[in-house]
Amino acid sequence: MADTLNFSLVSPERSLASGTASQVQIPGADGDLTAMAGHAPLITTLRPGVLHVSGPDGEDDYVVTGGFAEISAEGVTVLAERALHQKEMTQEIMNDWVKEAKEAHANASGDAADSAAKLLADMVAVGGHIGLDTNQANL
Repeated sequence: MADTLNFSLVSPERSLASGTASQVQIPGADGDLTAMAGHAPLITTLRPGVLHVSGPDGEDDYVVTGGFAEISAEGVTVLAERALHQKEMTQEIMNDWVKEAKEAHANASGDAADSAAKLLADMVAVGGHIGLDTNQANL
């Protein structure tokens, strides 16, 4: 099909998705973008966010914490630092991810502190976006 592209999402733990898609919405570090068939070649880093895939079999959402996306006219390959299907994301996992981001921010200084603050803000935003409470006690 001319209106679809190949899509794959992998993390260090496993391959999460592989197939065809009509569009992939990507949380890029420099802003969100949508890749479709015929897209110009691009490599972008990811920020924590929700990767939304639309295809012939429906729609899927994946939570990613960072990594890279390689986009071409024929496909999108996402290499995520961490990724889970949104249905697999639990409050406990989100709490752990936000706690790690808070610890990284607390231990950072200089330019690294700015990056850590952005990471923390993005993690909190992701949790809110998918309906989890990122302000639970003991974080």
